[in-house]
Amino acid sequence: MIWTIGSFVLFTVLVAVISGIATKDDKQDSADGYFLAGRGLPGFVIAGSLLLTNLSAEQLVGTNGQTWLVGMSPMAFEIVAAPCCIVLALYAAPKYLKSGITTIPQLIGLRYDRSTKLVFSIAYIVLYLVVQIPVILYSGSLVFENIFHVSDMLGITQFQSIILLCIVISVVGSLYAIVGGLKAVAVSDTVNGVGLLIGGFMIPFLALSKLGNLSAGESGVHILKGWQYLVENYSDMLNSIAPLQSSAPSVPWLTVFTGLIFLGLQSWCTHQSFIQRVLAAKDLKEAQKGALYCAFLKIIGFMYLALPGIIAFAIFEIQNNQVDMMDAAYPQLIAEVVPTPIMGFFAAVMFGAILSSFNSVLNSVNTMFSMDIYKEFIRPDATEIQCVSAGKKAGWIFAVCTTIIGPMVYFFPSGLKTFLDSLVMLIALPVLTAVFGGFFFKYLPKYAAKVIMVIHIICYGSFLLIAPNYPGTTDSIHYLYAVLVLLPVELLIMFLMNRRNKANHPELTAWEQKAANVVDMTPWKHRKLCAILIIICCVAVYAFFSPIGIGTWAYTQPF
Repeated sequence: MIWTIGSFVLFTVLVAVISGIATKDDKQDSADGYFLAGRGLPGFVIAGSLLLTNLSAEQLVGTNGQTWLVGMSPMAFEIVAAPCCIVLALYAAPKYLKSGITTIPQLIGLRYDRSTKLVFSIAYIVLYLVVQIPVILYSGSLVFENIFHVSDMLGITQFQSIILLCIVISVVGSLYAIVGGLKAVAVSDTVNGVGLLIGGFMIPFLALSKLGNLSAGESGVHILKGWQYLVENYSDMLNSIAPLQSSAPSVPWLTVFTGLIFLGLQSWCTHQSFIQRVLAAKDLKEAQKGALYCAFLKIIGFMYLALPGIIAFAIFEIQNNQVDMMDAAYPQLIAEVVPTPIMGFFAAVMFGAILSSFNSVLNSVNTMFSMDIYKEFIRPDATEIQCVSAGKKAGWIFAVCTTIIGPMVYFFPSGLKTFLDSLVMLIALPVLTAVFGGFFFKYLPKYAAKVIMVIHIICYGSFLLIAPNYPGTTDSIHYLYAVLVLLPVELLIMFLMNRRNKANHPELTAWEQKAANVVDMTPWKHRKLCAILIIICCVAVYAFFSPIGIGTWAYTQPF
């Protein structure tokens, strides 16, 4: 345990030192300097920061827990992210950088009006503070409780341990997000990203080695034997194609190309904490490189975000120590397969991933509060230094609030990932509609985005509360079907409002996006080739984990 704690502290301090050195000469007395890292991030830093912003313990614990329960279909969340990154690189990033914006609500304000900007800013902030950051805190605490057994060490209950760990993660993460600004967050993301790729990829190989040892004794190469045993005995769980009437956390195959794409576009193309990295690029070329590099990283993410869950199920079955809840599968696997000498390094990598998501979202909340609410509505005459100061002060308040809410996720038994993904669409989908609809339809009335938000919250909120079942079954209809229906309906409503407004006001001119000329807008010359390669890789991975590859059908539900 002393070696584990020592190596954990060493790597964590190393990341902090590197971040400190990289940002010691940065000027944080301007909005761009503090919130957008001086608009100077290169592509590889953007890619690493995007990956780590997306990847945290709720991903590692949640997605692997889902595959432990239902098989490989949840890997769709990782694979579908890749084409969404293509949309970010080729369509969204040029639009955002052209406007020179700092936040997504700022863009919504430019397209509609100030009151719409305020509504979406408040909705975004509430969503992050009440849902997203608390889930990040809780999932990170759960991992560390299972690795270090803090409750046993201190003689407290597991819930008390989670409260303590939420406080620790919040304090350390807040120091990065509030004191260091986006540059410190991005640099630490890059360093932790390298460690995460090393540590994350260790897990499936270590787990396969143990599975091979359990299933074949001392003979043969354990990793190969483990893989052979997995394919021969659990090929049904290695099938990523789930039936149409699947309930969460399974992903029905039809929703992979529809509802999940919509959810992915929301995450990668309009989520403030993701977009803020792209907005901080030194030019369009680097922004596109970062998004496309990240797409490749997401494609291989199934190796450490989905496959370990299947291996864990097989190992626990042989050992007869199967866990009783999905969110416990991955932490128990780590505790069983990671050797003691490298446990500290892996824990530090996990800690970095947790911190990355926490401080990224917290930094985005601070940015939106400062630029979209404080500067716009509370103190319009505030200088940039005052805006930065207000963001830092608000950040500490926000951190305290989320730390109080975080441990409460303990009482949601449906699973971290399902809870987060289903609830986040309550606000996130209207943002996607407002942004993309605003680009598509040039004659929308100023109130259009607010109408869409009200309609969506009523319809989607009702769906979550009613939780209807598939006809003739007791299985709940997957929330991605609601997303599948609502986005086209909302865009249709926007289309009708656009046509009606144009007909009633013939004097209106089409809305045009104004160029801010903030960064060089020359695109990356290899962007289209990379996009084609990404799509080919996505198809190849899906084919491999399907009945035409190593998977087999195991469902009786209709397809």
